Amino acid sequence: MLTVRCALGTSAKYLTSLSAWRQQIKLQNSFCSPDIRTTSSPCRMSTVPRLVAAVCQVTATPDKEANLSACMQLVEEAKERGASMVFLPEGFDYIGSSREETLLLSESLTGHTISQYTHLARKLEVWLSLGGFHERGHDWESDRRIYNSHIIINDKGDIVSVYRKSHLFDVELPEKGVSLKESAFTIPGPSLVSPVQTPIGKVGLGVCYDLRFPELSLALQRNGAEILTYPSAFTVPTGAAHWEVLLRARAIETQCFVLAAAQVGRHHEKRSSYGHALVVDPWGEVLGDCGGEKPGMALVEIDVEKVRSTRRNMPVQQHRRDADFYNSLEKT
Repeated sequence: MLTVRCALGTSAKYLTSLSAWRQQIKLQNSFCSPDIRTTSSPCRMSTVPRLVAAVCQVTATPDKEANLSACMQLVEEAKERGASMVFLPEGFDYIGSSREETLLLSESLTGHTISQYTHLARKLEVWLSLGGFHERGHDWESDRRIYNSHIIINDKGDIVSVYRKSHLFDVELPEKGVSLKESAFTIPGPSLVSPVQTPIGKVGLGVCYDLRFPELSLALQRNGAEILTYPSAFTVPTGAAHWEVLLRARAIETQCFVLAAAQVGRHHEKRSSYGHALVVDPWGEVLGDCGGEKPGMALVEIDVEKVRSTRRNMPVQQHRRDADFYNSLEKT
């Protein structure tokens, strides 16, 4: 059904879930044996067609060229290992150390950074999920504000969807050492976008803080999403408390796969991220976790039949009442 491998950094060490491998062996469709591999050669590939996603974990800094190089290397490695679609986290382009630096480094969708990724997708014939990207707003020349944009690029190098983050992270948690005000320089996105048909299934788009709003995930599910994706840069305190439980909740309530690429580690002297790029199945089981220490990726085989069977066996959406029922308290 599903195979998970987590490759950390460039050392090509694979961390495998023993239970997942045992299940794969029973199904006679395993990538490799249930051990920790230190060889740089890829595992033997099954002849059964697979739909493989690579969910990446990176440590972005204000150095855009270094970030680009590191992310492109991850994409190339993921493609070599059979990925049809690669997911990069929020701030994959950079994480600035100040409001001024964040705005100065921003670009348009036609700028250098996204042009490099469209070329890479076309060259490798791989789909990319890039989000969020620091996209200059439509009135940039007058207001100097940006969008936090989740971009989908197909294997021909075309931008096929752009979702602009709609829930902005304005949070003060002095006891946790967290103080961020995203709305100081970011424009909230105007709307959701329809789930995108990709080689691994129909993907619904969110970004980071959107994860806390189940209305968004349920709307995407109603419009056909089989996979939800939340590229993120969670703070260490909020990640330790809420990251996994929120991702599992979104998977369970929508009966979707959830793929969450993540930032990890220290970006600069003012900010660090929690990591733990995560993959969750429609039953809420965690299938892959890249840990909280270093960059890497989880390679996951997606079987959309798992979505269908979960929904068929527990038809939650059929049992859901209409909107008037849930709004009935407001009318009393």
